[in-house]
Amino acid sequence: MSKKRGLSLEEKREQMLQIFYESQDFFLLKELEKLGPKKGVISQSVKDVVQSLVDDDLVLKDKIGTSLRSARNKLESDLSSSRKRFKELIEQRDNLKKGREESDERVAALEELKAVELQHKKLNEELACYADNDPAALEALKNAIEIAHSAANRWTDNVFTLQQWCSTTFPQAKEQLDNMYKEAGLTEDFEYLQ
Repeated sequence: MSKKRGLSLEEKREQMLQIFYESQDFFLLKELEKLGPKKGVISQSVKDVVQSLVDDDLVLKDKIGTSLRSARNKLESDLSSSRKRFKELIEQRDNLKKGREESDERVAALEELKAVELQHKKLNEELACYADNDPAALEALKNAIEIAHSAANRWTDNVFTLQQWCSTTFPQAKEQLDNMYKEAGLTEDFEYLQ
């Protein structure tokens, strides 16, 4: 009487891979232990065979539960709603195309629109030429001049105060201070702005 020899590890791996390829689904270990004997792999060795497939990156192993199933259901629901939205957008596009068919009236309206846009552009360019005479721009320029004028006089006052302090503090260096003032451009005609 000849004994039937069992499957080798490689044969067991091929049989278990067939289960995954045929279904393209995920399984619990208990489910695999039930399916294994149908392919000739005894249930006690299913866990070891699956682990060897996982180690070789032929099968992904993860602890799954209701969260994975709910994630799958959510994705399927999202896909369904996306398909529905896609159909709605196609219908909306088709509805928007109605009344926009090419006609002599539409072509004339588009040409008139181009002419109006061109006229608008020309008027804006002409308006830019007169920007220097804009009352608001002139008023802003006057305000800026007044601010600059008062700032210049404030700095002039600061220079005179500094000169007076230097003269009072260093009376023996009067000649050297006068030379320094001339080198800095502070001549006798240095005055406040009018």
